[in-house]
Amino acid sequence: MRIKSHWFKSEREKTPQEIAGALAFTIWRIADNALKNTRKANFEIAIGPQYFSFLTEFLVFLIQVADRIAFRQLSAEARFAFTSALANRVAETLAENQSRLMGDSIAVHKQHFIDKLNQRAGEYADFNYGSDGPDFAFTRYLAYCMREVMDEKDVEWVIDQMMSIEAPEAVDMVEKTMRDLYETGPKQSRRTTVSGD
Repeated sequence: MRIKSHWFKSEREKTPQEIAGALAFTIWRIADNALKNTRKANFEIAIGPQYFSFLTEFLVFLIQVADRIAFRQLSAEARFAFTSALANRVAETLAENQSRLMGDSIAVHKQHFIDKLNQRAGEYADFNYGSDGPDFAFTRYLAYCMREVMDEKDVEWVIDQMMSIEAPEAVDMVEKTMRDLYETGPKQSRRTTVSGD
């Protein structure tokens, strides 16, 4: 999956809220891609509650990843502003999609996501995330949460899908995106000029 993670104009330092707004879009795409990959791997994820439960758990995981990365590079105040803005923007995107497909108000779906995020944040807090990424338990917890989402026949297999494929790829994309979004210098051009001589 290709992601755009550089600012068009990057001459000034961006606020935590601006970074969060840009990252929210990418996080949504990463979670959606993980869902598509998991379905392609022959896991049954029905459109409806199960579909949104999968997205919810994966988005919660990605927000936890982003928050831990922010912990490494932001002050406590900036980290709080960043994570709050990120959580709210992701919650709005999910809620808008969920409301369109399943009914109920956007506010109801958004609150459900925020409640789940707050619950899971306390649980993920028990696990470590270092300079080299999440520890085994951090990633395994995502797999454990996904067991609650999947049909019985897929419960055991989803652990490997999450831990070996989806989570590592997703973490790498969030790490890269945040690195790129915090760069203030101009983006290096990929093109090189070739003379006709």
